[in-house]
Amino acid sequence: MPTPLAQKIARDYGTPALVIDMDRVERNIARVQKICDEAGVANRPHIKTHKSPLLARLQIEAGAKGITCQKLGEAEVMAQAGIDDILISYNLIGDEKMARLGALLAETHVTVAADNPVVIAGLTAAAAAAGRDVPVVIECDTGRKRAGVETPGEAIALARQIKDTSGLSFAGLLMYPTETGWTEAQRFHDDALAGIRQLGLDPKIVSTGGSPNLKNVGKLKGATEHRPGTYIYNDRMQVAAGVASWDDCTLHVYSTVVSRASPDRGILDAGSKTLTADTGGLDGYGLILEHPQARIARFAEEHGFLDLTQSNTRPAVGDVVRIVPNHVCVVVNMSDEVVMVRGDEIVGILPVAARGKLR
Repeated sequence: MPTPLAQKIARDYGTPALVIDMDRVERNIARVQKICDEAGVANRPHIKTHKSPLLARLQIEAGAKGITCQKLGEAEVMAQAGIDDILISYNLIGDEKMARLGALLAETHVTVAADNPVVIAGLTAAAAAAGRDVPVVIECDTGRKRAGVETPGEAIALARQIKDTSGLSFAGLLMYPTETGWTEAQRFHDDALAGIRQLGLDPKIVSTGGSPNLKNVGKLKGATEHRPGTYIYNDRMQVAAGVASWDDCTLHVYSTVVSRASPDRGILDAGSKTLTADTGGLDGYGLILEHPQARIARFAEEHGFLDLTQSNTRPAVGDVVRIVPNHVCVVVNMSDEVVMVRGDEIVGILPVAARGKLR
């Protein structure tokens, strides 16, 4: 049977609904701030997970030095809410973005990332529009093969370009080591730093990330800050990575069982438009807390297909269940709002203010 809270959420807001436990949110914020403080590095949380100025302010009030955004649109939302120390950890390209970045820089302290000469050259337009220098960190690939220069020599060359470009200032290095690649990241850092110092430059920022690396915070000698994001909510991926427990997972998707056509299967009203198709490398698409052996096996847009063959308990039509998603960041981006609770009480609705900011 659904809990009284689940029944109230289903009655008042309908399902599927995203629900966050604010007591757990605050506990997660405090826990990770303590990890960073004890490691002697600043906490610069990534807002890509919650996309909420209110939660970003809670993180800053707990001790975070500023925030990280992945998109310019996210940074604009946060700046409009009065947040004044923002790192955009993504290459920005094009006249439209340079005009917006210039307007943002004129009012807010913003640092941007770059990993190639084209991005660096384009940033001069933003500097001219803002009437102030653009601080730039060089993104370095330390094993993920995503964005970032692949060699220390390339990082040194970009630092030289920044130094020689009017309107830009070298701010430091940005890294996202793999969970087991910190020795290699240290070697990259040390080699790049030696060459950068020969240019007469010194990084003010050496930034590492993210939540899966919370167990490695402080391992990189010379790091000044860390960029965790998912930790504020956590998900199945973070539990699998060993950096969170189920009790640390504060966002649950409340979903109603709408069909039980046979004993071994059922249908949820949360499909790919809610839980998304991102498995995070895990089996199924979320953990149902009330029926942990049940498997969310596949999706249609509005249908979650339940495989109940291994489940000792089986939900009935009309039951409201709580799901821990595989990858919470993409789930949040699919919703306009989340329901905030404390214990069994609903305490408010939180807009996902920076959702859908694709650029």
